[in-house]
Amino acid sequence: MQTHPHGQAPQLTGDLAPSALLDAFWDYDRALLANDVAALDESFLPGEHTVRGDGTTLVLGHTAISDFRASRTLVPTRRVCSVHVQLVGDHSALLIAEVVSATGTTGMQTQLWRRIEQGWKVSAAHVTAPAAALDRSVWRVVGAPLVPGTGSGVLAADTIAVKDLFAVAGQVIGAGVPQFAAEATPETTTAPVVAALLAAGASITGLAQTDQFAYGIAGTNPLYGTPLNPAAPTRIPGGSSSGSASAVARGWSSIGLGTDTAGSIRIPAASQGLWGIRTSHGLLPVEGVLALAPSFDAVGWVTRDAETLARVAGVLVGETGTATADDGFVTIAGLTGLASAALGAAVESAAARLGAASLTLPAEFEEWFTAFRTVQAFEAWQCHGNWITGHPNALGADVAGRFRDASAITGPEARAARAVVDSARRSIRELLAGRTLLLPTMATLPTPLRATAGTIAADRASTLRLTSLASIAGLPAVSAPLLAVDGLPAGLCFVGQDRTDLHLIATARRSAEQLTG
Repeated sequence: MQTHPHGQAPQLTGDLAPSALLDAFWDYDRALLANDVAALDESFLPGEHTVRGDGTTLVLGHTAISDFRASRTLVPTRRVCSVHVQLVGDHSALLIAEVVSATGTTGMQTQLWRRIEQGWKVSAAHVTAPAAALDRSVWRVVGAPLVPGTGSGVLAADTIAVKDLFAVAGQVIGAGVPQFAAEATPETTTAPVVAALLAAGASITGLAQTDQFAYGIAGTNPLYGTPLNPAAPTRIPGGSSSGSASAVARGWSSIGLGTDTAGSIRIPAASQGLWGIRTSHGLLPVEGVLALAPSFDAVGWVTRDAETLARVAGVLVGETGTATADDGFVTIAGLTGLASAALGAAVESAAARLGAASLTLPAEFEEWFTAFRTVQAFEAWQCHGNWITGHPNALGADVAGRFRDASAITGPEARAARAVVDSARRSIRELLAGRTLLLPTMATLPTPLRATAGTIAADRASTLRLTSLASIAGLPAVSAPLLAVDGLPAGLCFVGQDRTDLHLIATARRSAEQLTG
């Protein structure tokens, strides 16, 4: 029999286990500690019924488990201190292993093993990991709470995951960049939107991670890790408000406060089966919020249900977002057609049930999109170019590449693009006057974690063509988790009129009842 991988022999209790079973168990444990995905694949029973679970995630099928393992950013560092074995007939065995971390906290691993011709394999596994102080992929700072509410209003039972772009007194803004956080000075005041939520009774759970400087929509921060997408564990979480969304989806907070420049609220909402709103541009104050592209930056939030989304809006938006637009729903075939065939069909079906009319995509759309990207990039470099120039190795390759391209945009190019954006804003508002636009929140289903950089970039480009329309026009947009394709979450996006944010949420809620009733 092989020796176990720990210096001190663990206690063995229960039935007398076959040596081949214990050999297989220790091989499995070595593979876990080494993050040896190939060896872990070999340890699990082939087939679609093999299952792996933990406190937040259930993964079914050998292929899905393999994808989940390959995407892990945190590798266990615990040791096994006891193993209990119960044989279940001649070909099955239940093993329960107690593990302990370097800090002394304990956890459990339970596995159902089956013996096949190729040896003993894991048929089902459940992990209760030793308690961790902090999930760095989700939080930069966390507390219990980090900041208590200052009032006793309608959000008294709520907790907030605050995107790490908002000023919170006594904390620094980290912007998803460790070196930026290390050099920052603690804030002396709290951003007005955060203060309003605290005054309504909500408390802050922590400061949540973001794509670096919020210049991304994937949620794959190479400096802190990629937050788990509980709704699709083998898929990326969407960004840039990735940490806020993951915290809400995992039940760690009820409100995920973030920003949306080109989809950074709507995309993680759609990817993780959440409700999310990008508010009308300029409706809510952005003082105390680190900018990316001020012409398009807007405050937003994600929640697990529409009722909470509306309660937050009642606090932050109040009576300023109650104007109505009641001329019905519309779709734009050219936009719906940008999505994958299955997503497009799901939106068309929902739109038909809601009685939506169809509009024609303006011929200038691609020109508008190019101008939007130019202005966004130019403003991003104006906001952060000096710091990035002085810290050439502080960013991951994808975001660094975006900023490098942004640095090459000239003033005249930006002014010409801004004129196009201004014209586009007027045209879009005229096109949608009095109506609510329905479109896919994203052009694709959430991208697999193991996708190549090229695939992620291609998905990003197609999705931004959808999300940019509301950003260009400065209009509110609600992503509702009303679609599902191939068992994966997808969002139906409602784009309303300027300053009709509360009405738009109410419209989305009524539509959800109609579509799911």
